[in-house]
Amino acid sequence: MRPKVDFRLNAIVDLDAIGGDKDLGALALAAASGGATIIQYRDKNSPTRLMVERARTIHSALKDTGVPLVVNDRIDVALAAGAEGVHIGREDMPVRDARLLLGPDAIIGLTVKNEADALAATTSDIDYACIGGLFETLCKANPDGPIGFDGFSRLAPIIRAVKPDLPVGAIAGIDLARTPPAIAAGADGVAVISAIFRQADPNGAAAALRSVVDAALQARA
Repeated sequence: MRPKVDFRLNAIVDLDAIGGDKDLGALALAAASGGATIIQYRDKNSPTRLMVERARTIHSALKDTGVPLVVNDRIDVALAAGAEGVHIGREDMPVRDARLLLGPDAIIGLTVKNEADALAATTSDIDYACIGGLFETLCKANPDGPIGFDGFSRLAPIIRAVKPDLPVGAIAGIDLARTPPAIAAGADGVAVISAIFRQADPNGAAAALRSVVDAALQARA
């Protein structure tokens, strides 16, 4: 049986956002040590060989933390690097095929942008869903436009009506100020890039976010 994913704080190591000249392993470890509960490696432009090397570096840095690594889009990179799973979207490999390749114990996360995606999440063999983008962000273009907290509040119940125990996160433009209302809207956690990796102290930024997430979850409960 796959372990339940702790999605309270998803720190996304995105090469387009933070630059490939950084020590990605050190950044991932700083985030995990600060309180990130899952790390995602996202790289849309690098050659496959380099992606595998970077994913291995991140995975090695996380080995003693207990924090899992998922790779965005690339099932082949996840397999080669020994990552714990993948995060996929509507234009990526279908969940059923990813599950067949990765096996029953792998973590598979799914992006949800609209009602059709939310319905797909209810019938897919996934371990978490991430709804967004909530707000505009410089890290990734969103042709669908931001959905805001109202959009999240509309989509999350579609998933929870069928899968009440599935972790559902919020993504895009989330910072310290937006974290409590995201949790209040129904999120089990937040996925961030800039709020951790564009800060002078990624470890401290992760710790601050984790504290806010935990406080907001406790207040909602």
